[in-house]
Amino acid sequence: MSGATAGNDDVLLSVRDLSVAFHQGGDSQMAVDHISFDIRRGETVALVGESGSGKSVSALSVLKLLPYPSASHPSGQILFKGQDLLSAPEAHIRDVRGNDITMIFQEPMTSLNPLQSVEKQISEILHLHQLIKPDEARRQVLELLDQVGIREPEKRLASYPHQLSGGQRQRVMIAMALANRPELLIADEPTTALDVTVQAQILELLRDLKHRHGMAMLFITHDLGIVRKFADRVCVMTDGKIVETGPTKDIFTNPKHAYTKHLLAAEPKGEPPGRKPDAPDVMRAEDIKVWFPVKQGFLRRTVDHIKAVDGLSLRLKAGQTLGVVGESGSGKTTLGLALMRLIRSEGEIYFEDQPLHARSFKEMRPLRSAMQVVFQDPFGSLSPRMSIADIVGEGLAIHARDLSAGARDTRVAEALEEVGLDASTRWRYPHEFSGGQRQRIAIARAMVLKPRFVMLDEPTSALDMSVQAQVVDLLRDLQARHNLAYLFISHDLKVVRALANDVIVMRSGKVVEQGTADQIFDRPETDYTRALMAAAFNLESASGGAVSE
Repeated sequence: MSGATAGNDDVLLSVRDLSVAFHQGGDSQMAVDHISFDIRRGETVALVGESGSGKSVSALSVLKLLPYPSASHPSGQILFKGQDLLSAPEAHIRDVRGNDITMIFQEPMTSLNPLQSVEKQISEILHLHQLIKPDEARRQVLELLDQVGIREPEKRLASYPHQLSGGQRQRVMIAMALANRPELLIADEPTTALDVTVQAQILELLRDLKHRHGMAMLFITHDLGIVRKFADRVCVMTDGKIVETGPTKDIFTNPKHAYTKHLLAAEPKGEPPGRKPDAPDVMRAEDIKVWFPVKQGFLRRTVDHIKAVDGLSLRLKAGQTLGVVGESGSGKTTLGLALMRLIRSEGEIYFEDQPLHARSFKEMRPLRSAMQVVFQDPFGSLSPRMSIADIVGEGLAIHARDLSAGARDTRVAEALEEVGLDASTRWRYPHEFSGGQRQRIAIARAMVLKPRFVMLDEPTSALDMSVQAQVVDLLRDLQARHNLAYLFISHDLKVVRALANDVIVMRSGKVVEQGTADQIFDRPETDYTRALMAAAFNLESASGGAVSE
């Protein structure tokens, strides 16, 4: 279905009846199935759907960036200013790429060359397409960095990607994309890996640059909250098909297709468990400090410290959730690792009134089964060489050696059933499961040991919105069933609100604000917390004051 008339002179890009198939051996799989949409000059069209829906494959097809010949186009045309890019010679496609149509990707760290400076990477594009001299290239690079909001750009010319923050890296990617004043910018999940305040800044930057340069934009995302504020029209994709398209307002106020309604209802909902003031303390910490030394010189003397956690105190009760929020680098994960005694720290830590701060690593071992962790990346945290039965049962082999093989297998099956997975799948391997299923496996690995405290480190940030909601419901159900204490670390404040009774807001290792979830979300006292809330719940009102790039 198409949202514009193909013959309209105002149409910049027209995708007609496009199909994409991938071939392996003698098998073919259709990833995109006869889709059509148009993008007018100066218009932003959002391509929305969950992982595997075909969004990115459709976008990569525009610039012929798919792995040919293992990918093919059984049908379709991609008309850019009337010329079909699919049938155009490679020389013409090279002229279009980076000149008329450019693309920015989800993860700038993997898209930027780690061995080249910022100046080298941007000026390379100018040399390639405009053949300009080095002095003029440097002037234009500085102008581009200033346009994308990088402060003191002269000091960043010699920087390498690892020396920049996530937001700065994405700004460099945008500068590279804008170097040749493209007519169409394709943005493939450009804010998914960023904190909420940085996300708001990048979206505001893209909106401003789009209007300033008169660009059209194809914006790919699974986050409907962004789409509502950002796009003129929306195309909803699932299973390789566009199932609904229309003006953004119409899609949000009067969705027609069941899948669109499913996406709109997918945000994490519900309330955290009721407050239990009389519940016993599971975890208590006083004046926790984690300082990393900065060493210089031939003798490697300590000249300063990075204060990752600087004097933080907390209490966490049975059956309750303490949310720890803040931007990347604020010290959230370091705090969690310190509480688990997985890194060295100063201060006092008590687990069910047992002092942990004086225990050695070996002395901590009897308590490990009661203190478990679920990590952010459900694929990276599961060994690809182990079956699900081995992954979930590994902890039992260490902490419950008296169990027979049969009893251990029964416990594994029960843990998988408890997290909503079919126990008969336990002989499969991680790559055979979806992202949401892999995170359920990671949760089952923690739950099989019957813990009393679970550290959840960004457990939903790598998941689609609807899968996030399912995992939040699962965590809430497990907490109620087993009276678990959760330390929930996240920069996604919508998820935190659905789970947390109390919240700590961190910045640069320090507590900015601490209190009940209602106090933090409804009556924040500091400017930093208010900026976080604005960025998370109302992107238009987030001016970026919370963070300095």
